[in-house]
Amino acid sequence: MNVFAKVSLDLLNGFSSSVILFIFTLIFALPLGLLIAFCSMSKFAPLRVVSKTIVWVLRGTPLMLQIFVIFYLPGLLNLFVWPSMNTGWEWFDKTISTRLIAALVAFSINYAAYFSEIFRGGIEGIPKGQMEAGEVLGMTKTQIFFNIILMQVVKRIIPPTSNEIITLVKDTSLANVIGVMELIVTAKNFMNDGLLWPLFYSGAFYLIFVGALTLFFNWAEKKLSYYKV
Repeated sequence: MNVFAKVSLDLLNGFSSSVILFIFTLIFALPLGLLIAFCSMSKFAPLRVVSKTIVWVLRGTPLMLQIFVIFYLPGLLNLFVWPSMNTGWEWFDKTISTRLIAALVAFSINYAAYFSEIFRGGIEGIPKGQMEAGEVLGMTKTQIFFNIILMQVVKRIIPPTSNEIITLVKDTSLANVIGVMELIVTAKNFMNDGLLWPLFYSGAFYLIFVGALTLFFNWAEKKLSYYKV
């Protein structure tokens, strides 16, 4: 196997870790963000305050710091706070798969906080007159939300949500701080052999991935263009 083929294969393996982290982060962060958004809009003050405080902390601290906390804190608590207990959360210095899970947890809660504010803004931006019109027609709140509000919210939030999702593609490289063998760290390993070009070659993977996402979001925005808001 020549050098180019070996580098390409290793970069594909690293990229697969990035893609896995990206996909599962969206799977968990999007519904969690919607849940947090509803909590932030709740009329129950304690729930609303707790939710907004969590969002403030997650948005106000670096993602890298949150990755470290999620990765190391459970094990440290198990070591110093509950030394006689086996919590099952002492996952640092473990396998690559558990490191990937720790990164996934950190990414999911971080992006859920950002998505929650996007969702909240989209929902609160819908004129109240539309909800009142649905009530006049005898619709329940659930029917009003899914039949009248939801698609208008989706239309409104596509641009800011697409920006966050594209940022997530690039942020997956931060997982290397806890030893996850994603794309960038794989490319950096070749620098030890005097090969600089794999680092730039890895940029092509990101450009293609981001380009595909951009085309998808442009298509989705056009499909919803008949929802004039």
